[in-house]
Amino acid sequence: MTWRDWYNALDKPTWTPEPSTIGLIWQLLYPIILVTFGYVFYRVARKHIPWPVAIPFAINLIANIAFTPIQFGLRNLPLAALDIAIVWITILWAMKAIWPHHRWTALAQIPYLIWVTIASVLQFSITWNNW
Repeated sequence: MTWRDWYNALDKPTWTPEPSTIGLIWQLLYPIILVTFGYVFYRVARKHIPWPVAIPFAINLIANIAFTPIQFGLRNLPLAALDIAIVWITILWAMKAIWPHHRWTALAQIPYLIWVTIASVLQFSITWNNW
């Protein structure tokens, strides 16, 4: 069974976005993530902000990248739910960490936070429905 067949066979909420919509949203978010995360890592590397500020950004990046292999490679819904929870928590942590240094970077995370909140509810619903 392909990942697409597997995903289509899952019991999902009626409000589940189409995969093409999800892809479009990520196409809009990835440039924001690239610029803001890159800026944070650059500022940390130049010692303009303390290195602990970069920790939630790094964890978030790792968890975000790990989601697709966990969800569609391993097909492990509970682990994917845990992973997306880590993504959501680290967005909030990152916003708080960068706020005193570069507020625009924290505010730029709002669309990412909104989408990951929606995606988290979706993931938790899918996980619950298919447990």
